[in-house]
Amino acid sequence: MALVYALAQKSYDQKIKKLVDRRIKHIEKISREYEDNEIEEIYNNLHPARKTLIKPVEIPWEQKLADWKNKPYTGKEFAPGIPEIYTKKGERVRSKSEKILADTFFDMGIEYKYECPLKLKNFGVVYPDFTFLRKRDCKEIYWEHDGRMDDPEYAEKAVRKINSYIANGIFPGDKLIISYETSGVVLNDRVIKMLIKKYIT
Repeated sequence: MALVYALAQKSYDQKIKKLVDRRIKHIEKISREYEDNEIEEIYNNLHPARKTLIKPVEIPWEQKLADWKNKPYTGKEFAPGIPEIYTKKGERVRSKSEKILADTFFDMGIEYKYECPLKLKNFGVVYPDFTFLRKRDCKEIYWEHDGRMDDPEYAEKAVRKINSYIANGIFPGDKLIISYETSGVVLNDRVIKMLIKKYIT
């Protein structure tokens, strides 16, 4: 009976392998031919004069990004007496950690908006530290840096704010990136780049 079971299993396994091998070949063929931006490239390769006559099925990424970037907004005001810290982009930010983040985005060629207002239901207007337009799905992504998590009052406010994001369908690990610091654990450049790679680029 052991031999019967073994032969039956072998016959079944061979059929599964044959099917899997066939599907792998199909996937490999599609992978060789497919490109994420193939529809966009049809439009990009047209003569500029012809482009003016056409409404593209898919707006080129550069145009989407430019439209998003050029939409005006009013950021949060700075209270008097706060130290003036400026990024490589020439923007004023509130902390050295925000400067590190902003300069990293700048060096990597990642467009962002600093403290662009966002209305959260049942919470009011918040000003995410950074807002991005992600190329892979054209979603707005928000980055909150909580830099004083060992301060109980600050931490409580930060948690309340994160919960309000979640209540509005903006989830950490999806459309919300959160980085943390305490007085003993500073912002880590390696962690920043890992978060960028995972959620933005």
